[in-house]
Amino acid sequence: MTKVVANAQEALSKVKLRDGMTIMAGGFGLCGIPENLIRALRDSGIKNLTVISNNAGVDDFGLGLLLQTRQIRKMISTYVGENATFEKQFLSGELELEFVPQGTFAERLRAGGAGIPAFFTPAGVGTVIAEGKEIRVFDGREYVMEKALHADLSIVKAFKGDALGNLIYRRTARNFNPMMATAGDVTLVEVEHLVPAGSLDPDSIHTPGVYVSYIFQGSDYEKRIEQRTTRPRLQ
Repeated sequence: MTKVVANAQEALSKVKLRDGMTIMAGGFGLCGIPENLIRALRDSGIKNLTVISNNAGVDDFGLGLLLQTRQIRKMISTYVGENATFEKQFLSGELELEFVPQGTFAERLRAGGAGIPAFFTPAGVGTVIAEGKEIRVFDGREYVMEKALHADLSIVKAFKGDALGNLIYRRTARNFNPMMATAGDVTLVEVEHLVPAGSLDPDSIHTPGVYVSYIFQGSDYEKRIEQRTTRPRLQ
């Protein structure tokens, strides 16, 4: 079975999309986000989504597009401070939020992909993060139990991929995409460069193709920068 499809719309056509799905969306800030798949999800019209992502994009880009159309019911994230639309919907009670410390978030993703149902961490003990969760003491220190994260669908962006679904990420885009690729029932991947099978150095592959359901070469990437900061050039 070939994993290569023409575009995001064809990739989504391979999935049984339904209201109420849980979707993981890769990327760190606006870096390495699956721009094509996010737009295609917006156009699909599915709603009441739970979206697991490091952040919520900005008002008119990334996951902000799905917030504009009110397709997201709940976010599981570590940081949402760049999105005024998110703020308004959360404060009005339209949008549910589960805040997760970033290191805990990464481990919950990794655990989901590895088949580990839960783990204990000291992060969040004694704070609202730990409310309602099991606390245990190991070697005299308290730890809170955190459950793994898993999704019906993972949407991922990679720099380069081959026809078998093997992936290579570039720099910051490697933060959460690889873990999310392993933790979805179905994983759809868009890449900047789609190459023939055998073209990638096996020792450089970050995500093996066994985790990838469908792959396509994306287009029209904006690659926005959230906060552009500069300093004077040295003369």
